[in-house]
Amino acid sequence: MGREAPGDPGLRVSWFLAPLLAALAAGPTAAPAVPADQPLAGKVVVLDAGHQLGNHNFPAEINRPVPAGGFTKPCNTTGTSTDGGYSEATFAWKVTKRLQVKLVKAGATVVLTRKSNSEDRWGPCVDVRGRAGNARGADLKISIHGDGSYAAGAHGFHVIYPPDRAPWTDDIFAASRRLASVTKAALVKGGFDVATYIAGGDGLDERGDLGTLNLSDVPTVMLEAGNMRDRGDAAVMTSPQGQERYARALARAIREMLR
Repeated sequence: MGREAPGDPGLRVSWFLAPLLAALAAGPTAAPAVPADQPLAGKVVVLDAGHQLGNHNFPAEINRPVPAGGFTKPCNTTGTSTDGGYSEATFAWKVTKRLQVKLVKAGATVVLTRKSNSEDRWGPCVDVRGRAGNARGADLKISIHGDGSYAAGAHGFHVIYPPDRAPWTDDIFAASRRLASVTKAALVKGGFDVATYIAGGDGLDERGDLGTLNLSDVPTVMLEAGNMRDRGDAAVMTSPQGQERYARALARAIREMLR
């Protein structure tokens, strides 16, 4: 048998296929391993610290109507506080900053909807908060708040998720509901009580009236971490130790959701 003549098509085809055949023989290329100490490497998480400390100083700005998912709502509100005057905005900010540190340490990229907690700042509006993370292709968004009920004995947390409502949140409903369940479980494991006064007593509340949730294209929930008007909840929510417990529980929920 002689060699193939120069320029023979069979020789050209064999040369072209050689790298492909070698790659197939070597088997599939393994995906890069995620470092054990950075389980959230490559993930993008949006943290929305509710309200802003200075909102009450800017009534015209926070009361203007903005899109909220098929209707309009005021840009933002002042939020609530404890009976002693500790603001919801400050509680949300402190938990958010503690949580940010934990998520970054775990390898995540963290996007904050506000960059300060200041008397001379307002907003952002709920439509901006709602869309935060959409352009970044974030993996999830958590909005952190405190409630302010005066109902007798009202205490505990609840987690709000958006409904199956086209064309706004039908695409994120299932994942958001799962995120709500995972968040609830992590908080219960962290020693927090489920709300006694709202959400049917199970700590999960489906709502379609919140622009922060309605305008999201990524799985999202809003945590009402406790009732700031309740003496027991307020003691936990205003203490560094309590804020650290919230941050640990939320970090656990995010890792569970994104694993």
